[in-house]
Amino acid sequence: MSACTRFAPSPTGYLHVGGARTALYCYLFAKKKQGKFLLRIEDTDLERSTPESVQAILDGMQWLGLASDEAPIFQTSRFDRYKEVIDQLLNENKAYKCYCSKERLTDLREQQMQAKQKPRYDGLCRDSAEQSGENFVIRFKNPQEGEVVFNDLVLGEIKVSNHELDDLIIARSDGSPTYNFTVVVDDMDMTISHVVRGNDHVNNTPRQINLFNALKVTPPFYAHLPMILGDDGKRLSKRHGAVSVVQYKEDGYLPQAVLNYLVRLGWSYGDQEVFSLSDMIELFELTKVSKSAASFNTQKLQWLNQHYMKTLPVDEVAQALAYQYEVLGIDVSQGPALTQVVDVLKERSKTLKEMAENSRFWFEEVTEYNEKAFVKFIKEDAKAILDDMLSALTALAVWDKESIHSVLKATVESRGVKFPAVAQPIRIAVTGNTTSPSVDVTLEMLGRERSLERIQKLIASL
Repeated sequence: MSACTRFAPSPTGYLHVGGARTALYCYLFAKKKQGKFLLRIEDTDLERSTPESVQAILDGMQWLGLASDEAPIFQTSRFDRYKEVIDQLLNENKAYKCYCSKERLTDLREQQMQAKQKPRYDGLCRDSAEQSGENFVIRFKNPQEGEVVFNDLVLGEIKVSNHELDDLIIARSDGSPTYNFTVVVDDMDMTISHVVRGNDHVNNTPRQINLFNALKVTPPFYAHLPMILGDDGKRLSKRHGAVSVVQYKEDGYLPQAVLNYLVRLGWSYGDQEVFSLSDMIELFELTKVSKSAASFNTQKLQWLNQHYMKTLPVDEVAQALAYQYEVLGIDVSQGPALTQVVDVLKERSKTLKEMAENSRFWFEEVTEYNEKAFVKFIKEDAKAILDDMLSALTALAVWDKESIHSVLKATVESRGVKFPAVAQPIRIAVTGNTTSPSVDVTLEMLGRERSLERIQKLIASL
């Protein structure tokens, strides 16, 4: 059976990790069934929805590669359609105008809570004659008998008595439609077959199923996903680090690593840890999603990110790395090829941001030396060692790592010192610090002219 799923975020902020996982699961399920994956922007909250948030969602989806099969649908463009369906329900006596004041509803709620009853509308206006006046809401006539039973693809069978559900408001006093109503109309019109969303929506589902039934439309199948917790077992939030998907791009993660990590937050396939997008589509099953909350583990994400930095085509990683230099304001046109940088630093970096930070010396002048490194390695004999290295390196006919290494080795032997006594002063001279790839590779990639200039500069400062 083909499937049609939708991801339906509200544009009141960025695309967060939980939303991205929902989008991914919707996408994978639809693609596995050779169906459609659609994007719906639920922007009816006019006070909180912003164009910037819409763009942040679209940017996050694009970065992850989760493309909608059709143009996004915006709820704010569908108010005429919602009014049409509300009028239909009123005409069919499946909805009614409720004139109860806020004061009456507040008093009713307080009385019910004092009596230890579940707060719910008492149906006063349900069968009353229509009153005059414009201050009213429209409520759906929820069935008063029987129960709603649905088989959640993650949580299993769920039953809710209709007696527990009150008459849902479907239009506010200003005429604007409410969430539970617009969702049903949209899912009906978009012919959504499977609704995949967070389990904070479980309580909405029986109400929505009753609305579908009133509209004589077969409800979709439902799958409610467990929440995501931080490393400390509490609900994932900003205090756990990045929760915006686009922030992971800023922090130097590859989209492949983020997708791979997200798919494992609640779903597994044996002991397998690494999944390409095609693997995910082939293997993913909603019925195999865990019922319990998933815990976010930043170290596991970093491990996956490094795996993709090492295994993806080097050109692809270099392209993603280029963005990090842009953010740092570094011009990479004067320096080694970024593919070279990736090759020599992929084993030493967990993120592209870290890789860019640790390689800036190849593209920028060294303006200061790390104080601790300087004190530790620039000893009394450092100037003489640097002089020897400068002379030998200047005399090299070929500037490559083998020739540079032979100079290092010869200096170590002639001076009768250990390798770090030669290598570290040179490294400090050309990078400003003592952390870089091997000195021969570092100098080869920096180039003859800039390497010699930086060694001369350090000598002159001693």
